[in-house]
Amino acid sequence: MRELGRSGIRTGRFGIGGATFGREIGEEDSFRILDHCFERGIRLIDTAEAYGGGQARDYRRRVLGVDDIRETTGEMHSSEKIVGKWMESRGVRNEVVLLTKVTTNFTLEHVREALDASLERLRTDRVDLYLYHSFDAATPVEEAAAAMKEAVASGRARAGGCSNYSAEQLRAAARHGRPFEVVEANYNLCVRDIEAELLPLAAAERIGVITYSPLAAGFLMGKYAPGGEAPKGSRFDVIPGHADIYCNERNFAISERLGKEAAERGIPRWRLAMAWVLSNPAVDAMLIGARSTGQVDNALQAASAEHAADDYSEALRDIGAQ
Repeated sequence: MRELGRSGIRTGRFGIGGATFGREIGEEDSFRILDHCFERGIRLIDTAEAYGGGQARDYRRRVLGVDDIRETTGEMHSSEKIVGKWMESRGVRNEVVLLTKVTTNFTLEHVREALDASLERLRTDRVDLYLYHSFDAATPVEEAAAAMKEAVASGRARAGGCSNYSAEQLRAAARHGRPFEVVEANYNLCVRDIEAELLPLAAAERIGVITYSPLAAGFLMGKYAPGGEAPKGSRFDVIPGHADIYCNERNFAISERLGKEAAERGIPRWRLAMAWVLSNPAVDAMLIGARSTGQVDNALQAASAEHAADDYSEALRDIGAQ
């Protein structure tokens, strides 16, 4: 167990990401995965007001002009609702580390309203970690800092944090009374920009680090081909914006080299990719996304390869550096 920065909150190396709940998988499968995680000691649950089948569908209408059905449900905020129902039905609220996020507009009034709405959907009176989902340039930094500090002071959040912030944005917030004890960021062999400034800053300031997408939203599994269509029901099919991040010549080359490295060592590519993330001592916890209990077990197996990854981490870091 590690303490996340100076938050006083302790968690294991893994957390379960709830983005798939109600989007790629329904309530029954989501409950099955949450039960499986809990039985295996995973206590960190990551969700957000933005995670829902309804939001994904709305995104395609607004951004892509596509009006079709690819999700298991069109319900808004389905992830928080599923997590809340699961915690209540299992009676485990006090045994998990619950994290949720507000999307945008970090004014005092809106953060109060958004947190109240999340707590209602989650069927609880407080969250352990409350994060700003991404930087909002429209909200003055000092007001966003004050809103987060109020959320913590009210007892409705044990600690505040931010997701998808740059090092400079994190520094700017810190000038207003240290509102964040945790930072969450995308980190995998394809996306490594946090190594340059964000991770050193977090270490210097004792801010906890949670990373997500160790498999690059499935891209590193080798199931996407240059110029090809995303498999139906895959993450890239439901949220096509992922293709903008990962589908380029550099990343396809990284995926190919990862496959070769894994084959040479006789281990699955997912295990090597996850072990590579875990081998970085700056990472306190890694979120995994799962649509089956088997994928949860895969991640746990990656922990057994973590120390082996240290032996060839430089070779793998060279893959991502090209």
